[in-house]
Amino acid sequence: MGKLEDAKDILKQLGMPKQQYNDRSGYVLLALAGVKEEDSWVDASINSLRIVDMMNFMAQHYDKVYKPNSRETIRKESIHQFVDGAIAVSNDDDDERATNSPKYSYRLADETLEVIQAYGTEEWEEKLGEWLENHETLVEQYTQVREMAMIPVVANGQELHFSPGKHNQLQKAIIEEFAPRFAPGAEVLYVGDTKKKDLIKNREKLQSLGVLITDHDKLPDVVLYVEEKNWLYFVEAVTSVGPISMKRINEIQAMLNDCDCGIVYVTTFLDMSAKNGFKKFIDQIAWETEIWVADNPDHMIHLNGDRFFGPR
Repeated sequence: MGKLEDAKDILKQLGMPKQQYNDRSGYVLLALAGVKEEDSWVDASINSLRIVDMMNFMAQHYDKVYKPNSRETIRKESIHQFVDGAIAVSNDDDDERATNSPKYSYRLADETLEVIQAYGTEEWEEKLGEWLENHETLVEQYTQVREMAMIPVVANGQELHFSPGKHNQLQKAIIEEFAPRFAPGAEVLYVGDTKKKDLIKNREKLQSLGVLITDHDKLPDVVLYVEEKNWLYFVEAVTSVGPISMKRINEIQAMLNDCDCGIVYVTTFLDMSAKNGFKKFIDQIAWETEIWVADNPDHMIHLNGDRFFGPR
């Protein structure tokens, strides 16, 4: 195995994310360690290098030539992660200097150098274990950041976590704000997630209510059921696409041939701004349906003709 593959393996075992144990980051590690193809890893050393110095090392010793405009890619997609992952440190104390200054230099962290020097020896596993015990890997850091950004939501009495994003913020509002007001006591039979499509999918209950579920079905974003009234709510969370149009109603109705529930169709928006789709989709929403806006949760817009017509 060549030195580049060695370097990538080291990065992987030091807990770097997959995007950071590629060829580019492997070459960066070799440059920081000063390791050439004919060297042993025990020869690795501390070298204070600017990005341009690393690029010169790659070109001189590995015939890997990066274009000058690749400097920022190396900084943002390799070096920054090396620093975050405790593999390298900035060798510059000038806080007034711009973070993308070409004068910034970087070097391996002392503890990391000791581990790298043991690669390929009998001491490698021991040194690696000690390093991992004392350092939070970047994979762990990124996992924690993702978990902190997750959107908690209580559905059917249990806490779930949506992936971050406007669409899932709106789905959370549907379950926690819309349902208690306009579908009290509702059970969530279906809700998707932008990352995990079927976060809740009660196939048995849907089929028992006469909803035909196939491998190719396209359920709305949220399906609620109020047993007391025998009402099914088909709710679309609109942030960029997908209101309850006549086309969507026809698609859903095709799944309801054996269903005798009362059907309520609802299109929801985060607010009435153009950026969140309200003005874009308002003329596509089907008559005889409902509109709910999350930032004004106590009210509904009824497109239901004379059903609610009369003095108040």
